[in-house]
Amino acid sequence: MTAPSPTAESSSAGSSSGLPETIPVREAHRFPTEALEAFLARQGLGAMRALHQMRGGQSNPTFLVLAEAGEYVLRKQPPGKLLPSAHAVDREFRVLQALARTDVPVPQAVAYCADPAVIGTPFYLMERLHGRVFWDPTLPELPREERAGIYDGMNEALARLHLVDPAAIGLADFGRAGNYFQRQTERWSKQWVASKTRENVAIDRLAEWLPAHMPPDDGETRICHGDFRLDNMIFHKTEPRVIGIIDWELATLGHPLADLGYNCIAYNTAPTAYRGMLGRDLQAMGIPSQDAYVARYCARTGRRDGITPFHVAFALFRLAVILEGVLARSKAGNASSDEASEKGALGIALAERGWEVARSQA
Repeated sequence: MTAPSPTAESSSAGSSSGLPETIPVREAHRFPTEALEAFLARQGLGAMRALHQMRGGQSNPTFLVLAEAGEYVLRKQPPGKLLPSAHAVDREFRVLQALARTDVPVPQAVAYCADPAVIGTPFYLMERLHGRVFWDPTLPELPREERAGIYDGMNEALARLHLVDPAAIGLADFGRAGNYFQRQTERWSKQWVASKTRENVAIDRLAEWLPAHMPPDDGETRICHGDFRLDNMIFHKTEPRVIGIIDWELATLGHPLADLGYNCIAYNTAPTAYRGMLGRDLQAMGIPSQDAYVARYCARTGRRDGITPFHVAFALFRLAVILEGVLARSKAGNASSDEASEKGALGIALAERGWEVARSQA
């Protein structure tokens, strides 16, 4: 791809933008902006004043678009060869549109573009929300007495999502019903084979263990975010309330306990692995225990059961495969983050932890 126009290039430097959530546009993600400017005009958004790449976006490159009509976030597919069914920005846009009719906090979906001629890949625009993003689950930037409220806000957001009836908002065909863990284990096992660039014995072990230890399928089907963690939500500027759940790339219909198990990964991993909290004194930090967090979720959703080691092992298996894919894209030179190689290397540590959790379910 060619470089952006001079206007976009000069405005995307993190040092000159004054926006801490942005960075200079990565070389692999540069694209001409003339067609994007024309697209914005057709959508009634006026002229584009600036374009910045945003931090994060491990999978789908994410940009901040400043236009005459307002501020928008642009999510696009990464360049290069993609794995089957991955980076489905059209599905992200669809679920945001559908959830806008519920009490689930999401950014407003603005426009979708399927034409790769505009910026090189399909993309969509959503409103930019102004609030707080917490990258570290220990919440070091907050006083102790405020941390439990943030966890409760995250818990409430997840419960609201899982209380939505998919059919009632037009998402009955957003995925298949039933046998979620079986289908997902098969899918991510195939993704592991497709993205494999090195050996990861623990992933291989989990791929064999999970099918043999699945809970009986109860057919429960809800909207699953797929990557529900603290830094994938935007909190109100002053209140412990989620105003927007973001990064819906992995969303589908599935079992709600899969989302809950994934949401609890930080409780089950060490601080050196994906910012985990295993071994930390949570009470001293003012953070609820996993048991208390799960109990609160169950009270909100009316569940009588919670997660088991299977759900956590499954979540760690899936995340390990995702990170191996991040590593593969990094080696191919088209990863969406400068930290992709470092994060991808965590695939082994997380899979090994998942195997430890699996073995605890005797």
